[in-house]
Amino acid sequence: MKTMTKSLNACLLACAASALFSGAAAAQEACAPYTVQAGDSLGSIAQAAYGSFDYQMIFNANRNTISNPNQLAPGTLLQIPCEDGRLSADQDLTEIIEKQEEKQAARTTSDVYSPPIKMVSGNGWEPYTGEDLKGGGMLVRLATTALNRGGNDREYNLNFVNDWQAHFDTLLPMGLFDISIAWYRPSDCSNLDAMDDNTRYRCTQLDYSLPIYESVSAYWTMPDSEYANVTSYADYAGAVVCRPEGWSLAELSSEGLVEPVITLLQPSGVKECIGALVSGDADMALLDLEGGDAVMGDVEGAAGVVQPNPSLSKLQTIHFVAHKTNPRGKIYLSFLNKGLNEMRESGEWYAIIADSLADFNKIAQ
Repeated sequence: MKTMTKSLNACLLACAASALFSGAAAAQEACAPYTVQAGDSLGSIAQAAYGSFDYQMIFNANRNTISNPNQLAPGTLLQIPCEDGRLSADQDLTEIIEKQEEKQAARTTSDVYSPPIKMVSGNGWEPYTGEDLKGGGMLVRLATTALNRGGNDREYNLNFVNDWQAHFDTLLPMGLFDISIAWYRPSDCSNLDAMDDNTRYRCTQLDYSLPIYESVSAYWTMPDSEYANVTSYADYAGAVVCRPEGWSLAELSSEGLVEPVITLLQPSGVKECIGALVSGDADMALLDLEGGDAVMGDVEGAAGVVQPNPSLSKLQTIHFVAHKTNPRGKIYLSFLNKGLNEMRESGEWYAIIADSLADFNKIAQ
């Protein structure tokens, strides 16, 4: 009886979540253009097209059209990517990548020896990074490709060190690695005294590449939570907020969401935060949209139930970083910047992102 009741409750919650995000977008299909209707949100459009609240792929494909993911103007024409990330059914992502690789192979390489650039990333941040993912994950693929674009022809070494905090504490400052893949950059470094130590370090000790990706930072809750549909960050006062250990707290502190205004819960990872929502140990979890959605199937009672707030989200830029004490750090970042610029112009940037997400979704199914 308890099992049946639990299943019924999960079903009811899932239906409530679906109703919340449904609307004019209900007939929307992937791989086609869509005109935004009154009452639409990116979440409702993604739910109709993909059966998921993760609208990051729609945002990626319409970055020049969408300036604020929380506000969609009726009448806006969006391109809804295919489920495998293609912008249209006749587009071939691999062809774009292969074409750029052929151009690179035809370039004359320098015979002057330059030491390999030492890069480090870590596991546990799917779909962005991970040794089991294609090319080491989306952000790793962007880094390794950028070093062979934009006139670059640089050798590199790549290692995965899963202790992400060690990247800051030891690996970068001691020169064991040149570049770490990858980190959020604080949006405001003007008030160092009000920052947590992690955010202050990012502001004062690191040099950053150009933005390599804009991640949607979402506020996840259970659909029956009193915090599910708040429209102001101040409304989270009193909530138990989950944020994985070692992750920046700048987004919370910038909105005044610090203890004792909230109670902060910091488990080891994203999956644990989602589990805390399901168990009732947390009221809200602050996680990136793709990372949160990626673990839903791994947490019992979460899939189709745990949802992002449709009115509140923020964009956070992700960067490659070097430590300020590295004498060649800025030079290496300039190589990456030149490669990224060429990749954006050729379309390879989007092709790699879409191809990486499509590959990850196959693994996750």
